[in-house]
Amino acid sequence: MLEEFKKFALRGNVVDLAVGVVIGAAFGAIVTSLVQDVIMPAVGAITGGLDFSNYYLPLSSTVQSGLPYAEAKKQGAVIGYGQFVTVALNFLIVAFVLFLVIRAMNQLQRREEVTKEDPADVKLLTEIRDLLAARR
Repeated sequence: MLEEFKKFALRGNVVDLAVGVVIGAAFGAIVTSLVQDVIMPAVGAITGGLDFSNYYLPLSSTVQSGLPYAEAKKQGAVIGYGQFVTVALNFLIVAFVLFLVIRAMNQLQRREEVTKEDPADVKLLTEIRDLLAARR
């Protein structure tokens, strides 16, 4: 059983998946920092100093209004919709960046396919083009 597990764990797909997970976690941390440290302060400055991370709805009467979100959570139940906005923005940025990366990869793959055409096909198409041009 140990030998079978070793064979499974060292298979290429599993190692690729592990590398993808580690890189994904690092990328997630970068995007989180981008949103929290760059984008949200800029949005706050544009909107007059609003800080979305401190927006919440108190669900308990023990929560005093006007407190930072972290302090309000300590006092009782709150719905932190500002945190949700920040996380949703993180997701949109990650999704958009992944879209751009996959789009670029697809374009590169299409270019490779075009350059890998069979030279005989290219020669035949060139001859057909020349014959059609000569007819005109």
